[in-house]
Amino acid sequence: MPPLPRPAALLCDMDGTLVDTEHAWLDTVAGFLRTQGSPAGATTLAPFAGAALADAADRLVRDGLTALSPEETLARLDQEFTARVAAGVAVQPGALRLLDRARALGVPTALVTASERHVADLVLDTLGRHRFDTSVASGETTRGKPHPDPYLAAAAALGVAPQDCLAVEDTPTGASAALAAGCRLLAVPSVPGIEPGPRTVLVASLTEADLADAVG
Repeated sequence: MPPLPRPAALLCDMDGTLVDTEHAWLDTVAGFLRTQGSPAGATTLAPFAGAALADAADRLVRDGLTALSPEETLARLDQEFTARVAAGVAVQPGALRLLDRARALGVPTALVTASERHVADLVLDTLGRHRFDTSVASGETTRGKPHPDPYLAAAAALGVAPQDCLAVEDTPTGASAALAAGCRLLAVPSVPGIEPGPRTVLVASLTEADLADAVG
């Protein structure tokens, strides 16, 4: 594909987009469901793709998939997922090249994640903090994804208009947040559900993505 128009800023999701943690997250939810005697198939797991911990815990309780309280559920999910990330994460193919390309072009970059701050910090250490100008984690805006608030906060922190930004996402939840904020979207789906559109480009891997030298 030809290089994408150079954006005012690059706003990147983390789990499943830059690092291969989305499947670790879904495995965490599946493992929890099995301990509760609840189904853990693909249909049950689908709504949890890209979800923040608190939202996932609330859904598990609301849908009757656990007898634990939301607080107990959140604590168990957080402990298990954090341990998986701390054990090491794989960087997605093409992710560092895209981040470094943005750096070389002078395009500011933000990490915009539904993960908790302590998880985001672990991944920032893996990716290299020098590759990011700011980051927004779960709980740092009034509403999280799929609402636009995290992307609006990242754009504001960088001093750019959301509509001039390129967001990079892998789940329908994150894609909805980016599009609702007015961003253009580069989608590298890890689960089904993101459709191409006037502001959405789909690629199979970030190895296929590049930014143009000229301002778009």
